[in-house]
Amino acid sequence: MTQLSQHNAPIAEALTKYKAMRVVPFDVPGHKRGRGNEELAAFLGEQCLSVDVNSMKPLDNLIHPVSVIREAEQLAAEAFGSKHAFFMVNGTTSAVQAMVMTACKAGEKIILPRNVHRSAINALILSGAIPVYVNPGVQQELGIPLGMALDDVRRTMEENPDAKAILINNPTYYGICSNLQAITDLAHEYGMLVLVDEAHGTHFYFNEELPASAMSVGADMAAVSMHKSGGSLTQSSFLLINNDVSEGYTRQIINLTQTTSGSYLLLSSLDISRKNLALHGKEIFDKVIGMAQYTREEINQIGGYYAYSKELLNGDTIFDFDITKLSVHTREIGLEGIEIYDILRDEYDIQIEFGDIGNLLAYISVGDRHRDIERLVAALGEIKRRYGKESGQMFQHEYINPIVELTPQQAFYSEKRNMPLAESAGHISSEFVMSYPPGIPILAPGERITEEVLGYIEYCREKGCFLSGTEDSQVKRINVVKESER
Repeated sequence: MTQLSQHNAPIAEALTKYKAMRVVPFDVPGHKRGRGNEELAAFLGEQCLSVDVNSMKPLDNLIHPVSVIREAEQLAAEAFGSKHAFFMVNGTTSAVQAMVMTACKAGEKIILPRNVHRSAINALILSGAIPVYVNPGVQQELGIPLGMALDDVRRTMEENPDAKAILINNPTYYGICSNLQAITDLAHEYGMLVLVDEAHGTHFYFNEELPASAMSVGADMAAVSMHKSGGSLTQSSFLLINNDVSEGYTRQIINLTQTTSGSYLLLSSLDISRKNLALHGKEIFDKVIGMAQYTREEINQIGGYYAYSKELLNGDTIFDFDITKLSVHTREIGLEGIEIYDILRDEYDIQIEFGDIGNLLAYISVGDRHRDIERLVAALGEIKRRYGKESGQMFQHEYINPIVELTPQQAFYSEKRNMPLAESAGHISSEFVMSYPPGIPILAPGERITEEVLGYIEYCREKGCFLSGTEDSQVKRINVVKESER
């Protein structure tokens, strides 16, 4: 490897050099630097299409990098404190799937909280691994899932010492962090790999005011969404490995599902964004922390809303909190988070990240401006004045502990029959039902459908949540496992 520093961006530099060579392209893509699709070039820009190129010797190859991509991977590993970093262009979904498939083969167990992203359960369908769920519990006043309790993790490991790995969210969509260091140490005592879904934790690596990152506590693998808080293009992520995880085997697993036509737009965005965070990450996230704290204080002064933060810490299931997260409880003004989400978009031209039954999340980043923050705060105040009403009764439920009857893979590929969702209680689901975002399944393949689950699905539907996951686009019917397959 050429002597490089975090000031370099090898992929971006190679693309710039390639453009200057004025090579005549007789390869794909067929738009030929935009000349063959003038409307697309006008829409995206000639500069963009001029670097939308194919793998070739000067630009390396994502599936087996030996030059500039390899150099960029090593710089990313250095920046994140890992043994190696893989560039992922199929999103963090593919990174989570690669972690699970690297750690577990068919029939092997993995411990994970049930409030995982669907990508983790999709990985179980692909790999045939067996889920062992830890109940994360619910913070009843806010209606949000918690982190994993250390005692629950210990008990689960004692009962399943043959599990190959544990997967941990760091943080959850709402900003909640488990005791990552203690869980990692415990898992290693049992000889288990520690896999961390850090889709919302890129910034943890670049500011000491934020919760611990996966690599800093000695975790074995982490999936990091650079496109969320790291500034790269949508769909671009890193997969980090550590300790004794094999680089070669992990790359083989990645190449089972990742495209062989890696986008240089995505690759260069990862390269440039890594450089930016490595050089300026602390000051970037100092600014984000300041904006988030200011916005929290302003929202809490409105009354009725509760923008929560580290006052929730309890040393266990809320071990730490991501203070860049603007998570706001809304029920005291008599409105669900999803209702405010819709009002903000439809009437105020403000697009927030998501709203659920009792909360909303506005994503704060270095790209936000002070006047945008003020506009959001003013809109929330006006929504309370115009639409606020007596506080409604929160849909009270403990975390619905899944009844797992079959592995996700068995259920998904089983003989099935289609029936009305409302009549499906007692059957085993062969597909998902999710409220998206955040993409956490309410029901997953292999789980028994109960009246409690159906009641929660219907409540989400009534409140305007976007349901997905079934073959039926209306989520009125569901595929269940045929009785002969049970």
